[in-house]
Amino acid sequence: MKVESAVDELLDWIQSRKKHKSHLMIGIDGRCAAGKTTLAKRLAQEISCSYNVIPMDSFFLQMHQRTKERLSEPGGNIDYERVLEEVITPGIKREAFSYRPYDCKKQRLMDKVQMEQSVVTIIEGSYSCHPYFGDPYDLSIFLDIPKEEQKERIRRRNPEEYETFISRWIPMEEKYFNEFKIKDKCDTSFVLNEGRNGGNV
Repeated sequence: MKVESAVDELLDWIQSRKKHKSHLMIGIDGRCAAGKTTLAKRLAQEISCSYNVIPMDSFFLQMHQRTKERLSEPGGNIDYERVLEEVITPGIKREAFSYRPYDCKKQRLMDKVQMEQSVVTIIEGSYSCHPYFGDPYDLSIFLDIPKEEQKERIRRRNPEEYETFISRWIPMEEKYFNEFKIKDKCDTSFVLNEGRNGGNV
């Protein structure tokens, strides 16, 4: 499916649900390089109401949290406690909130990002549908991708980190997906084609 088609489908859903609910929470989970960030950005560009987009990449574990026991958990390499406390709980209440994104390269928490009250909150990225969060979403989406296409996209997008993705990050994601049956539990799923100009989704 083209990104534009997925966005149109989701916009129709948002418009229909807005008539009955003042605040909507959407989770976009799925495999690495499947287009989660692209879908969230494209959707946000087209939403005609206030929105917040929160990337799960901002919540990877800090160095002192990366114990052997924690990293052995399915989905344990994300700071799911902080996601729940700083984003999901206030998001459900439709409150303004702030969070401190973690910068993996600098290995430290950055300055607070302030999020205002919104009609739509989108949480995007792998582990966004972790069962630790309960069932917070009005709509949960799983983005899938064939394995060989996934490898090719990663090779083009992150050539210097390709081997790390293949040997570490993807196996950790797959462990999480399989253990918690994430795709089956999501409300809908898409396989997104590459963009009009052949760029990565």
